[in-house]
Amino acid sequence: MNPVPRGLAAALLALSLSACATLSPAQRDRASEIAAQARSQQLDCTAADACAQPSPLRELGLRARAASTPEQPRHYALILDRGPDAMLARLDLIRGARRSLDLQTYIFDEDDAGKLVLDELLAAARRGVRVRLLLDQLSALRHVDTLAALSGAHVNFEVRLYNPVLQRARISYPQYVLAAACCWRRLNQRMHTKLLLADRQTGIAGGRNYQDDYYDWDDEYNFRDRDVLVAGPVADLMGDDFELFWNDRRSVPVERLGDVGRRLLKQGVPELPKAEFERPQRAARMREDAADTEQVRQRLAAHALEVGAVRYISDTPDKHREDSAAAALASDSLRNLIANSRSEVMLQTPYLVLSKSAQQLFRTLHERPDAPRVIVSTNSLAATDAFIAYALSYKYKRRYLREFGFDIYEYKPFPADAPIDIAATGAQLPDLDLPGLPDSDGADQSVRRDRSRPSRVALQGSGSRGSLPDRSSVLYGQRYRQPLAREYAAIRYARRRSNEPVPLKRAGVRIGMHAKSMVIDERIGVIGTHNFDPRGDHYNTESAVVIDDPAFARALADSIRRDIAPANSWVIARRDKPPVFSGLEYSLAKISEHLPIFDLWPVRYATSYEFVPGPNCPHPLYRNDPGFRACYKPVGDFPEVNLGVKSLTTRMFTAFGAGLAPIL
Repeated sequence: MNPVPRGLAAALLALSLSACATLSPAQRDRASEIAAQARSQQLDCTAADACAQPSPLRELGLRARAASTPEQPRHYALILDRGPDAMLARLDLIRGARRSLDLQTYIFDEDDAGKLVLDELLAAARRGVRVRLLLDQLSALRHVDTLAALSGAHVNFEVRLYNPVLQRARISYPQYVLAAACCWRRLNQRMHTKLLLADRQTGIAGGRNYQDDYYDWDDEYNFRDRDVLVAGPVADLMGDDFELFWNDRRSVPVERLGDVGRRLLKQGVPELPKAEFERPQRAARMREDAADTEQVRQRLAAHALEVGAVRYISDTPDKHREDSAAAALASDSLRNLIANSRSEVMLQTPYLVLSKSAQQLFRTLHERPDAPRVIVSTNSLAATDAFIAYALSYKYKRRYLREFGFDIYEYKPFPADAPIDIAATGAQLPDLDLPGLPDSDGADQSVRRDRSRPSRVALQGSGSRGSLPDRSSVLYGQRYRQPLAREYAAIRYARRRSNEPVPLKRAGVRIGMHAKSMVIDERIGVIGTHNFDPRGDHYNTESAVVIDDPAFARALADSIRRDIAPANSWVIARRDKPPVFSGLEYSLAKISEHLPIFDLWPVRYATSYEFVPGPNCPHPLYRNDPGFRACYKPVGDFPEVNLGVKSLTTRMFTAFGAGLAPIL
């Protein structure tokens, strides 16, 4: 035998044995015993209310229940568009909890945002609140020692991981490859559900995980995301759903997993180190804000809308049984809402990769004589955090526009008017000598600036407004480039992981769409976790809050319309037809698109357009409006992207990656 293959075989065998080595039942029981014995029973409070801080958001739940009857439930609903507000709402509920806190999420990182929330949860446990933390295995806390420490932290604090492949809490990349080889279906069955529930009174659901870039705290890349806070009787359904996940056999206490258990058996429960924040002033400021009850009331609770019935739809763990197709409750419910639309569907998703059933739904919808308008807000290549998913979206643009009738808007990486607090990111901001803005070395202090002022992102597009731009400036002129040149460059710009955002022509704090929302006929509003993609249909558990209320739906529609405004998004529309052989080119491109591989036709049906206002173009238009081409200028397939390896890779995945669609 050749020595190289022999060595490779030996390495693979060793990896397999180490990855698959699990604790014996006796070892698991002993590890559980070690964790249980280490848990502190000391309480910082003996009061009946667990010394809870007054919480305006928890009070909304009490008020809603008091006004509800079984026949006419009442609720309060609050859209959380801004990252710092979403964090503030979470801290308010955690500090206001008197009995229980249940947190369920896909990602929980050990960065500033994750550490802050974890600190607050542990403080709640120490004052007498039962805290349960349920995390998906693949995106749970980074370190085995952290999980081992949490397993023995306090008698009121429990952590479980959902669907741990290889019976480990953490798996390395080689172990991931091994898991893909042995357990592909199980590896892809993830818990994408996200919920924070306080005392079964008030809950937060939506797109945000627990990581800096969901709360405007990352100095390179942040998500434009959305949650909804709901207070009232629907919290009971949220609690019941959490119980299903918590008690499912796939949810495993961390101390019973191989790597954590072995850590406990060898060295006992490690001490949980005191949280050290990358930007401690920012964390301290957020804690101060959370302690200011009146600020929480004015900034958040006062803006909650009174609504009637609220539905919480959620895939249960039964979705991951062999007959999983029958348990895709979230997907089925969302499809039914779309199928029954009358005038307009607004859909917001970061990854426009549709399952076959979703494609057929929209195709049928478009063929109706009274077909509703379908508006789609999604990422551009420049904004997305998943360029492979974008490549599949790019492949099917013709289908989306012609066969489904979509009006597609792709989010810009540097939107000029987004609900993002760039000052909160901590990025080094250049001295722009603009009135009313703090100096670049005052990033932490700037978080407390007057919130009635425009966000720093909005200032990117606030350049000279005196003269109307020349239409050619969209491509070449100073008038177009000037606002976008006002970037707040981060110290660290490039990322190394393969599926990170693509390189751009300019540095800056980039924004990517992550919100998953829908509005039907400006009457029904939906905020949840479903990306309207094949993963959501077949693999992930998903959840959504559905509110049938015109005022709430209009507020959500206004939020999405802001995202698709010219300052924040490009419009996707058909290219200008070539002067000759346009029909032949279209037919060849269509044939190439339908091929599962070797989609090599170099010219795509659609491209990106920028709105250029003028005397004859006072307002944005839809792509099929007769005046569209007089008011919009093409800016290329991948505007703002630094053409290079990643753009070539995008075209490669467009050509060869159709088979990846089911798992993207």
